[in-house]
Amino acid sequence: MQQLWTTLCCLAVLTSAWGSPYLKPLSEEMVNYINKYNTTWQAGHNFYNVDMSYLKRLCGTLLKGPKLPQRVHFAEDMDLPESFDARENWPKCPTIREIRDQGSCGSCWAFGAVEAISDRICIHTNANANVEVSAEDLLTCCHMECGDGCNGGFPAGAWHYWTKKGLVSGGLYNSHVGCRPYSIPPCEHHVNGSRPQCKGEGDTPECSRTCEPGYSPSYKEDKHYGYSSYSVPPSEKEIMAEIYKNGPVEGAFSVYTDFLQYKAGVYQHVTGEEVGGHAIRLLGWGVENGVRYWLAANSWNTDWGDNGFFKFLRGQNHCGIESEIVAGIPRTDQYWNRI
Repeated sequence: MQQLWTTLCCLAVLTSAWGSPYLKPLSEEMVNYINKYNTTWQAGHNFYNVDMSYLKRLCGTLLKGPKLPQRVHFAEDMDLPESFDARENWPKCPTIREIRDQGSCGSCWAFGAVEAISDRICIHTNANANVEVSAEDLLTCCHMECGDGCNGGFPAGAWHYWTKKGLVSGGLYNSHVGCRPYSIPPCEHHVNGSRPQCKGEGDTPECSRTCEPGYSPSYKEDKHYGYSSYSVPPSEKEIMAEIYKNGPVEGAFSVYTDFLQYKAGVYQHVTGEEVGGHAIRLLGWGVENGVRYWLAANSWNTDWGDNGFFKFLRGQNHCGIESEIVAGIPRTDQYWNRI
């Protein structure tokens, strides 16, 4: 009897394993498996001819790290709409529509922060100040407090650094926009393209406290500061209220290999192994075919996902996304002299 029970248990384990077959990341088999699964999203090819080390490095957020003080609850008395898109609500703020590219560097923690900070500067100055805050400055000059540069970092550390030390302006790679544009080039996701191949290697650039040649004002004079930084309570309505009242936030979640192949719909984990933690910018929410979602912006260029954006299952703390939300308020008084 005991032997029969052991045999049945072994068969149950094997059946479970056979029910979830191993699928090579980025493979046609994984795409077909997800799409035949008839879930809430569609898979496709975002990456071709790239190293797996590069993909793992893209997920450069160290989850469950230092926490910022939690802001008070204020969503209870707010009447929130069923859907909200910051791009439409603040049309005079161009950074909300922008998708950046972190290149071959685990700097998503820095990108999610500076993207949301840039949006909030515009929102909180009624579109009188439009700034592309520098991912380069945050990545290279916030040292131990933020983590380890291209090898991963903490979103909470990024927002705290902004409030205490400030960040200069800086646009995309080779843009010559702002004091310190991003110095790591975008890499080629596709088989045929003009960008260099995506590889997982590469050191964090040096911290330089000078602006690029020809830019004025000086590095010190170009600093942008936060008035406060905080974590948002891990509640669906509190996160919605934060975005609705103050603008986009930074979030982070556990990434699985199926997420790499997202193309459309509302993402939820179907198959694949965990790759690491990833930070993104949340800029709204909605409902699609009865499924609640967060609207998010990635930092993997516009040829990933839905032109760089994606939808993510909302209200279930899926992959931990609702427990890692950070934000802050810009110090708006510094802009009135610049405008």
